[in-house]
Amino acid sequence: MKKLLYILILIPAFAMAQEIAVLKYSGGGDWYGNPTSLPNLAKFCNQNINTKLNTRTATVEAGSPELFSYPFVHMTGHGNVVFNDNDVVNLRNYLTSGGFLHIDDNYGMDQYIRREIKKIFPDKELVQVPVSHEIFKGPYSFPKGLPKIHEHDNKTPQAWGIFIEGRLVLLYTLETDLGDGWEDQEVHNDPKEVREKALKMGANIVNYAFNN
Repeated sequence: MKKLLYILILIPAFAMAQEIAVLKYSGGGDWYGNPTSLPNLAKFCNQNINTKLNTRTATVEAGSPELFSYPFVHMTGHGNVVFNDNDVVNLRNYLTSGGFLHIDDNYGMDQYIRREIKKIFPDKELVQVPVSHEIFKGPYSFPKGLPKIHEHDNKTPQAWGIFIEGRLVLLYTLETDLGDGWEDQEVHNDPKEVREKALKMGANIVNYAFNN
């Protein structure tokens, strides 16, 4: 029933343009970081994988009923994250009703976001997403998993997830910084090939969210 309600809510959005959003949260972390990331990713997807994403991406609060209007929500930041009780219930309902949340650690978020994910799903563990998962297979192939975009602690990029009935509903990426790679070129002066890898991986994530 929840899944059906979610689909019915989304029908008007799909009729015009597919909507994606940045998640606004409390706790002091800079949820507003990387302002050009999602618009650039939307533009890349529209040009390369035949999506019709609104490039004027929205902002949605974790506890807002408007969350259910967006089949793909992106979250980033460097610091503290706090979800209150209403946020937790809303996010859980959203993710169990067909929504998808991509959390990208912009560096310094890890210790906080793991605590908050546990509040959303106290009975589930974050598990590593295997390189064999379809999110790494298409539209672009990443046989070794996540690409490395920025150094951070110079560790191997990591993809963690929450699965519900086999569906990846929450993807947490760290030691990669995909969002930085999506930003305007002059922001970080990343080489073209690095930005392209980030955008292609982002397109895979969007594709998975919209088709599963």
